[in-house]
Amino acid sequence: MEVSMSFSHDMDDEYEKLIRRMNPPRVVIDNKACKNATVIRVDSANEYGILLEVVQVLTDLNLIVTKAYISSDGGWFMDVFNVTDQDGNKVTDEGVLEYIQKSLGPEACFASSMRSVGVKQSTDHTAIELTGSDRPGLLSEVSAVLTNLKCNVVSAEVWTHNTRAASVMHVTDEETGLAVTDPQRLARIKELLCNVLKGSNKTRGARTVVSHAVTHTERRLHQMMFADRDYERVDDGLLDDNQRPNVNVVNWQDKDYSVVTIRSKDRPKLLFDTVCTLTDMQYVVFHASIDAEGPEAYQEYYIRHIDGSPVKSDAERQRVIQCLEAAIERRVSEGLKLELCTTDRVGLLSDVTRIFRENSLTVTRAEVATKAGKAVNTFYVRDASGYPVDSKTIEAIREVIGQTILKVKGSPEDPKPGSEESPTRFLFRGLFKSRSFVNFKLIRSYS
Repeated sequence: MEVSMSFSHDMDDEYEKLIRRMNPPRVVIDNKACKNATVIRVDSANEYGILLEVVQVLTDLNLIVTKAYISSDGGWFMDVFNVTDQDGNKVTDEGVLEYIQKSLGPEACFASSMRSVGVKQSTDHTAIELTGSDRPGLLSEVSAVLTNLKCNVVSAEVWTHNTRAASVMHVTDEETGLAVTDPQRLARIKELLCNVLKGSNKTRGARTVVSHAVTHTERRLHQMMFADRDYERVDDGLLDDNQRPNVNVVNWQDKDYSVVTIRSKDRPKLLFDTVCTLTDMQYVVFHASIDAEGPEAYQEYYIRHIDGSPVKSDAERQRVIQCLEAAIERRVSEGLKLELCTTDRVGLLSDVTRIFRENSLTVTRAEVATKAGKAVNTFYVRDASGYPVDSKTIEAIREVIGQTILKVKGSPEDPKPGSEESPTRFLFRGLFKSRSFVNFKLIRSYS
């Protein structure tokens, strides 16, 4: 029986390969069909997860999808995307257009084992995945532990949502600049970080994974927060009902589809976030229509579960709604945006997030990257007590770090009359000057 099942699986796999060879993917990029956008048409033999793969490629290029039409009934996958660059212009860069052709066209391999949503090994860095209860100062504590363990954070992304926090960090050994490979040291890193994540909260678990795997960071963060059940609603007061996405799920009985409609404020990567979640929940998108040309985005999906059935119960319907709401809200950044750009150095993330913590700021989302010796970090911060971030606190922090190094995107609130200045305002005035901030390394962070 086992031999028969194995033979059947091999035959199915060979048949799928034959179909791909006979019907290779076709990509057409048209800059004349639409006045305001570049039109990208993708035709291919249909496979589960191919929609996410295509959307992921466009998202990783920071392209904005203004309209999309998706159809994958039967064995064929057909998509049309209207895209622009981040400035709202058509995509004319030859390098970008060539990359799209190579990534989605005949040269690309859509086999699931080769997709970028999968896992591959790296010797360049060690990947650390963290999930746990969010609290003020958490990122500061995590980065301080890594610095003490002689680990350098070369990139990181941190999301917080619904009292939960998740992060994917890539670290290297301070001395070698390569991945940390010693088993005892890796075990020590895992143990100490898990202790930090647990803190005093015993009601929800914390999880630390250390490996040499390379995954798509944002894709992995969605999976981690989904597995951590961050969709279970906790009223944190950060989003009012008018800001929350409007998600509805109804069954179209005649066609055995469930129809998902989403209305929300438009933002970059919104389509990627929703398609990620539907894929993680093992739903197949058969048809979809996306309209995001204005400030509000409208998404409509015709889906079935991977087993071929529509949504079967009210409990399942509510779970789909909750999970899609969570996927959209994870990237909604409440707070003031701070951008840090400087020369890379070990321990920068620890120092910067400590200054945030000492000035009663908490990080709600962070992106950390290093390129060619330069560090570029983005932090979204808010007052740890729930009050608006006041301008005096921000200016004090900028005096410490450097006016040209830390830039503010948005307007901090002035403190209320009679309020006292932060007692830690001048505690670190000499910290960066004494270490010559010119030699600092830039890293992403989260609190």
